[in-house]
Amino acid sequence: MKDIETAEDIYNIVATFYDKLLGDPAISYLFTEVVKIQLEEHLPVLVTFWSQALLGTGGYFKNLTQIHLDVHHKSALTPELFQIWITHFNSAIDVHCQGFNCERMKTQALNLATVMQIKIAQENNKSLHN
Repeated sequence: MKDIETAEDIYNIVATFYDKLLGDPAISYLFTEVVKIQLEEHLPVLVTFWSQALLGTGGYFKNLTQIHLDVHHKSALTPELFQIWITHFNSAIDVHCQGFNCERMKTQALNLATVMQIKIAQENNKSLHN
């Protein structure tokens, strides 16, 4: 198997990833009921984000942390949900490729999930003290 080299490689990964997420009732409700994601709009955004992170293409300007905090305010993003997310994400990568960029993508995803959980905990603590 080859490594991640192009935006098309990334698209294949994120499309597989969302197939897995939407097929898992433990997490799919976030995308179908809470956020009501439009995949045809969302997948290109994810491709831009990951292309920037892995291939240095640029073009992603959204506030990733705030987007997830906004979702958390609608429906709690728990550590269990992040674990499901990481498991499906890594599995989607492993289906399509292997190599240095694949491992970087997994590491960056885990780092993002960790940072998001820290930010959510900080928000929760602020709410408790106000």
